[in-house]
Amino acid sequence: MPSHTVDAIVLGAGIVGVSAALALQARGRTVALVDRLPEAAGETSFGNSGIVQSEGVLPYLFPRALSEIARAAVNRDPRAHIRHGALPSIAPAIWRYFQASTQARKEATGKVMAPLLSAAAGEHLKLAQDAGASALLRSGGWIKAYRSARGQDLAHAEAEELKRFGVEPIFLDRAGLAALEPHVGEKAIGGVHYAEPLSTPDPAKLTQSYAALFVKRGGRLERGDAVSLEPSGAGWMVTTDSGRLAARDVVIALGPWSDELARRFGLRLPFFVKRGYHMHYEAKGNAGLTRPVLDLERGYLITPMARGLRLTTGAEFARRDDPPSSAHLDRLEPFARELFPIGARKDAAPWMGRRPCLPDMRPIIGPFPGSPGLWLDCGHHHLGLTLGPITGRLLAELISGEAPFVDPAPFKAERFAA
Repeated sequence: MPSHTVDAIVLGAGIVGVSAALALQARGRTVALVDRLPEAAGETSFGNSGIVQSEGVLPYLFPRALSEIARAAVNRDPRAHIRHGALPSIAPAIWRYFQASTQARKEATGKVMAPLLSAAAGEHLKLAQDAGASALLRSGGWIKAYRSARGQDLAHAEAEELKRFGVEPIFLDRAGLAALEPHVGEKAIGGVHYAEPLSTPDPAKLTQSYAALFVKRGGRLERGDAVSLEPSGAGWMVTTDSGRLAARDVVIALGPWSDELARRFGLRLPFFVKRGYHMHYEAKGNAGLTRPVLDLERGYLITPMARGLRLTTGAEFARRDDPPSSAHLDRLEPFARELFPIGARKDAAPWMGRRPCLPDMRPIIGPFPGSPGLWLDCGHHHLGLTLGPITGRLLAELISGEAPFVDPAPFKAERFAA
């Protein structure tokens, strides 16, 4: 028998789960947010680039040119790092990612993602205002800086693609880049400024402020393990530290652990992770940055954070639970020292997170096939911080029987049934 009953349980207290809980709560539902850690943002949402990417409609594709694949395979491309011992395990998922990385499928994903991305910043601003955390969202956008003529061609080609989705890039020569960020080194010869996105100096604190708002509004934040989930009568039940908790509806928002729970209930998804690392650095002298800046050709990003200048790596392809390694960060740090005024490391070891990915780089938002009352809100890949509040809204509309503000069909789990 349950100790407590609520209308809905959300499993996972990262930005995606917290946002879904708030959206359900806003529709009059009693909601419990359950996580195995004692506070929100303890896993993937703790560390990221801190950008709410209103321009990020187009997915990152797996390279298709043989020369690029060969460079990546031997870790000569600094934008990614491969743990070769993991390849036998992750190869099937990577193959599906490769198959989905076509121009046609990129365009299709861009079209269905654009409405979510265009509404993402507004949803964040509303939550931050209600949470008293508006100071944790800053304007000014971010910059993709390049080092060479080839990099300029890549940056400009991407910018021209994005114009078709209503994005308004600003092209910067060296003087324009220096005017916005005077401490970026001269090896960066220009860049593209995306002025509309927001950024945060503390992604974990932002998510925790949203979780505090959820509790302030009467929500239950419980410690428990999602693997205890089981059917119970006309609903579901999960075990928490305060007892067994029952609800009619349960949302799986476990990030890179979502597919593990999905398999327990008969759904196999082509999940894989792109692992990433971050490290904070002291700024040299009075130097610094005012917004995130990407070194486009090396694939890492530097963001001014409350703790210092944060270097966030690109993708490490490995098994989800492989031990962390500093190899990727160590490869990138010399490049970062060429462009940015970073000094000594401030963290004892690199932080590692796991980006939950699906081959088409779209999240799954909607009902769990064949299991009434069970819902999925997962697979947000590089855009968890960006999409959390807006996909929480979409999911809450579906659960509540409202007309969804966008067509949910492209985000159904059933798209992987074939």
